[in-house]
Parts: sequence; structure tokens; C-alpha cells
Amino acid sequence: MGTIFHILGWALFGLIVGAIARLLVPGKQAMSWLMTSLLGIVGSLVGGGISWLIWGNPEGTYNPGGWIMSILGAILVVLIYSRVTAGRAAG
Repeated sequence: MGTIFHILGWALFGLIVGAIARLLVPGKQAMSWLMTSLLGIVGSLVGGGISWLIWGNPEGTYNPGGWIMSILGAILVVLIYSRVTAGRAAG
């Protein structure tokens, strides 16, 4: 039962982070809410990995940098996704 809540938590977190990233990236991104959530999750993993490389893993503490790095990672992933899909639409 806990696994289902973990998956739902990741999906909700990804949706929030992905939506914030899409709001911050200029222009229109043609993607569904599901893709927004998936890109948010991937961006969170990218941002979390970068954060871990820079600051390490602060165990047992709340790390607001995690949110910031998740959003920055999601922005990066949304930009890459937009470029890749724009290239496919043009070609």
C-alpha cells in the first residue's frame, strides 16, 4: 500500500515541478499533463543529482535547494523536450 502512495506522491510532485517549469519557460509547449508530470519527475531527478553532486546528501534535514534544483532540472528537461519536438515537427 505504501508503494502506491509513493508513486502517487512522485506523480504529484512531478506535476507541480513540471507545471512550474512550463510556466517559467517562455513560449507554448505542446504537451499533455501526463508528459508535464513525467518531465517534472525526470527534471527532479536531474536537479537532485546535480544538487547531490554539489552539496552532498544532507540526511534528516529539509533541503529547500532540492525544490529549487528540481525546478531548474525540470526547466532544462522542458527546454530539451521542446527543442527535440520542434525539430520533429519541422522535419
